[in-house]
Amino acid sequence: MSAFHVCLNAILPIFFMMALGFFARRLGAIKREDVPKLNKLVFRWFMPVMLFYNIYTSELSRAVQPKLLAFTALCVLCAYGLSLGYVLFTEKDKNKRGVKIQGLYRSNFVIIGIPLAAQLVEGADLGPVVVLIAVVVPMFNVLAVVTLEAFNGNKPKAGRLLLDILKNPLILGTAAGLALLLLNIRLPEAVVSTAKQIGNATNPLLLFLLGAFFEFGGLRRYIKDLVEVCLGRLIVIPGIFLTLAWLAGIRGVEFAGMIAIFGSATAIASFTMVQQMGGDDELAGDIVVATSALCCFTLFMWSLLFKTLGAF
Repeated sequence: MSAFHVCLNAILPIFFMMALGFFARRLGAIKREDVPKLNKLVFRWFMPVMLFYNIYTSELSRAVQPKLLAFTALCVLCAYGLSLGYVLFTEKDKNKRGVKIQGLYRSNFVIIGIPLAAQLVEGADLGPVVVLIAVVVPMFNVLAVVTLEAFNGNKPKAGRLLLDILKNPLILGTAAGLALLLLNIRLPEAVVSTAKQIGNATNPLLLFLLGAFFEFGGLRRYIKDLVEVCLGRLIVIPGIFLTLAWLAGIRGVEFAGMIAIFGSATAIASFTMVQQMGGDDELAGDIVVATSALCCFTLFMWSLLFKTLGAF
């Protein structure tokens, strides 16, 4: 039950922050049409700093397991490939394609990864999970940029697509953090502290804006899409890749990290990226809401199942 409580305590604040945004809009404190402009601000300034801080403060010199990193990277690419293939085969609306692909493969690993691993394997060294964040999050971001650019209706040429990816604020923030970390360049404490505070403010702000944009009618309008994405994100993908991880002999805190990567809800940041880069943003927001509502129960199910199998 401790795993269930950790998931519940990780998920409930998400709903509380979204509820705050929802009621703020209903009470007239913010207008729905203001959300895209504010999301643009978060996308260009807050999110890059948050990613920079997460990478910069990772200890890549500790707990680096090349086989684990290679296995995880390969699984992420395979999950993306499965998501891409399924959506291209089943979804004809180009405005939904990129949104559903991102909803299927991209998890909320940054928010739930370390807390979940710490509770599932009490007292374990969390270094491997921190390193996984430094590898998986940039992959999620690059794949998301490629996907949304490819399905934004403009069909850019390869050179323009590459340029857009390189200019993306999230890619720049991640690259800056990796560069300073690998070069062992240490910034003044005041700068790091500022980045930490901005990073801490980013997710609550994203959730608030998501709540302010949210409409209950979308859950009914997108019911078929939501069922597909929830089943894929929370049941099919973790079923495939957690089984592969177990068969590959991954155990302990490393396996707890796998549960967070492949079993958690769709990333909150996916909603903001869709708003800024094109796609059905209402569907993107509803995917985050629906998967977040259900993942507490599915994470508990996967944790309990693999705990009985001796995975951690």
